[in-house]
Amino acid sequence: MGQPAEKPRRATYADLEAVPPNKVAELIGGVLHVLPRPAPRHANASSVLGIKLGGPFGLGDGGPGGWWILDEPELHFPDPAEQGEVEAVVPDIAGWRRERMPELPETAFFPLAPDWICEVLSPSTEEHDRREKMPVYAREGVQHAWLVDPIRRTLEAFSLVPGRGWAPLATHRDAARVRIEPFDAIELDLSLLWAK
Repeated sequence: MGQPAEKPRRATYADLEAVPPNKVAELIGGVLHVLPRPAPRHANASSVLGIKLGGPFGLGDGGPGGWWILDEPELHFPDPAEQGEVEAVVPDIAGWRRERMPELPETAFFPLAPDWICEVLSPSTEEHDRREKMPVYAREGVQHAWLVDPIRRTLEAFSLVPGRGWAPLATHRDAARVRIEPFDAIELDLSLLWAK
């Protein structure tokens, strides 16, 4: 009889901290995910969306204000399988209502789940964003999620249904002009997200 297979070692936050700074690292379920930095189309879509939402919602410039809109915040959540360990995920953009988070934390990470996240999909990250990260966001109570695909030129909007997970609201395409929860106070011209 052979020896039983050794249980694979779970990655820890120390493993994440050892990743070179030119990579994006996330820790989900004890597995370290090391991802490339965003490609230009990805970075453009994320930057433009941050600008379009940050003014009216983050600064109250032409909109209601009341939000923190941040690029690539590191989120820390308790690892449900390993007491004392954390999961760390980095959405492309995230937003917190200021009524829930009146001040930014002093730490280099955010322990409070955002109210909204946006992942900008790329061929190398789409599977990870959809299959690994979306369930974590749902488990942690993020209320709204957007998946933006700059190659397909789509924006998928989801809303969290307690006890059931993500409910798709709509998929918007190309040059649509849309109002999407939770930022439906303004009209968003999607054509601005797609690099020309």
